[in-house]
Amino acid sequence: MEFDFEREHKPLRKQIWFRIFLWLLQLGAAVGLAWVLTDVSVERTVMTGPSMEPTLPDGTSIVINKAAYWIGDPDRYDVIVFRQTGSEHVYYNIKRVIGLPGETVRIEDGVIYINGEALSEPVNVEAVRIAGLAEEDLVLDENEYFVLGDNRNNSEDSRFANIGCIVRDDIVGKAWLTLSPFNFVDKLNAADTGE
Repeated sequence: MEFDFEREHKPLRKQIWFRIFLWLLQLGAAVGLAWVLTDVSVERTVMTGPSMEPTLPDGTSIVINKAAYWIGDPDRYDVIVFRQTGSEHVYYNIKRVIGLPGETVRIEDGVIYINGEALSEPVNVEAVRIAGLAEEDLVLDENEYFVLGDNRNNSEDSRFANIGCIVRDDIVGKAWLTLSPFNFVDKLNAADTGE
């Protein structure tokens, strides 16, 4: 009886090539996922300046969730990271969303008004001493946001012409985590609600 060695090894070769193909496919998927996580959906930056103190002191390492607004839009009180249109700055700006598209913002006697209603904020901040552009009613366009730094009296923000209202396309993402100490940005500097 003759034995055909070539015929017996063909299924084994197919299995080896199939396993190699699966391994390459898994490796490609892992590399693709790592790329999405590190380059597309999250990014690390550093808080520059005192404008978000005490929430985010100068030099705080922050993880930006760039995927946060792929489907939805920023909510009031979100801490956002944005680029300034036409700015020469090489760093991101980080501020808190106060006014949403279509709303009217005004600051009078240290109080922020949205559509004529006084705003009660969920974070500890000082009363605003300089109203700037919001001294009179400021009506936001459909794609504009009014932002303030938590250090209200030491922040360049939407009250001033050099920053102005933030256009939706300039928003990079949501300030999500601080790295040292590790914490969620939304949990920092929360006002005591009495509960």
